[in-house]
Amino acid sequence: MTMRNTLYGPINESVWVKAAQIKLLICDVDGVFSDGRIYLGNQGEELKAFHTKDGFGVKSLINAGIDVAIITGRKSLIVENRMANLGVQYIYQAVEDKFATYQQLLTQLGLVPQQVAYIGDDLVDQPVINHCGLGVAVNDAHPGLLLGCDYQTFVAGGFGAVRETSDLILASQGLLAQAKGMSV
Repeated sequence: MTMRNTLYGPINESVWVKAAQIKLLICDVDGVFSDGRIYLGNQGEELKAFHTKDGFGVKSLINAGIDVAIITGRKSLIVENRMANLGVQYIYQAVEDKFATYQQLLTQLGLVPQQVAYIGDDLVDQPVINHCGLGVAVNDAHPGLLLGCDYQTFVAGGFGAVRETSDLILASQGLLAQAKGMSV
């Protein structure tokens, strides 16, 4: 097994090769963009914390011509606003069947599975991870998800795991040096 050193640590060379083909990164939200906790106030308001590192990574991908999408099981105005601020065009919320939405997105964008990376944190993400080019699990993902993924981030969900994945994709394509995002 050939290893390659990255900014985050050593990875298998096959992961690097897969990342070089990516044209679309699909992300789950809770446990990936956030730490998975949902804060509920006495008046029913919902709060989530997002990391600016992830925002920079998403904007860098988009600026490099790599699309970003989210597919999440929950619906939240907070998520809608955050993703809109980052420039994410493909936002799918309240999705019960992530794999069906994934297939629809591939058809819409004219992509094949090898051109898609998916990052998730729990078993509901397994069907997509098993059928995309680069399946990524955040560092603190459910152990069952790790069995089918190509890459486990060094960073936990909500603390820059999306940025790590973005950096991997950009670096493998020779685009990291000119990464231009914004911490939003």
